[in-house]
Amino acid sequence: MDHLDGLRLFVRVVERKSFSAAAADLGIPRSTATDAIRALEERLHARLLDRTTRHVSATHDGQEFYARCLSILADIEDAEAVLRDAEPNGLLRVDAPSLLTRTFLLPELPAFLERYPRISIQFGQSDRLVDLVREGIDCAIRVGDLVDSGLVQRRLGSLQEVTVASPAYLKRHGKPRSIEDLQGHYMVGFVSSRTGEIIPLEFTTQNGVQTVLLPSRVSANQSDTTADLARLGFGLVQAPRWRFAAELKAGTLVEILPDNPPTPTALSALIAQNRQLSPRLRVFLDWATGIFAAAAPITNPARKRR
Repeated sequence: MDHLDGLRLFVRVVERKSFSAAAADLGIPRSTATDAIRALEERLHARLLDRTTRHVSATHDGQEFYARCLSILADIEDAEAVLRDAEPNGLLRVDAPSLLTRTFLLPELPAFLERYPRISIQFGQSDRLVDLVREGIDCAIRVGDLVDSGLVQRRLGSLQEVTVASPAYLKRHGKPRSIEDLQGHYMVGFVSSRTGEIIPLEFTTQNGVQTVLLPSRVSANQSDTTADLARLGFGLVQAPRWRFAAELKAGTLVEILPDNPPTPTALSALIAQNRQLSPRLRVFLDWATGIFAAAAPITNPARKRR
């Protein structure tokens, strides 16, 4: 294994905290990985990693060396891209909510891969807070403005939101024609991951944004669950319009107060702070930004924290 491959292996071991995982990522035997790191430490006359039977972590020297390796490898990758006529390549790991991925990214993916034939993509599907470095993820796409997580946030766009309820719910409680008509109605509570409290409904008016906190007999902290609760008739819910597009078209959900929509929701990519953008991640983010801009060209979105 040459010096550069050894540096790439060391970076992967630090990030994955595992020789086995790093070796699997790079397609080499675990024994090769351990021998290469041992040789690297002997050449540098420094212990870079603390090893136990269940855990691998960087020593103080290892952390300093890791930071230098990141910078060196990023510079080499950019230099190689220029010499290769700037053709991005390699595996790109992206984590994004499943429905958002299927709705926006997958339909346009063939064109992206045709444009960049040397890039391959691995999608992870979640809306949890992921450890980008430890899990080897290049970026995570998330809906809503996020609290400071120590990650770099790049805005990809904004998505229109909608207020909906099921026909069965409206048959029982009536369809509100104004914000004042919401008295006596129920909402499906969405519990904020930041505060632990239910987030009020939002409605735009000529005088600004009006918030309304209705009673909720059922609440959840996961958007798929709140969507299911709305379909089951437990109350009003607000979510990005794309989530309910099929039901609104079919009439299995009904839009409420369309003249007073909720504020738009931000869509962002999260990137580890100590990482320079690789060419493959840069072109992916530019592509994703274009997709969301075409899907929902909204400017000056209000902030909405989940």
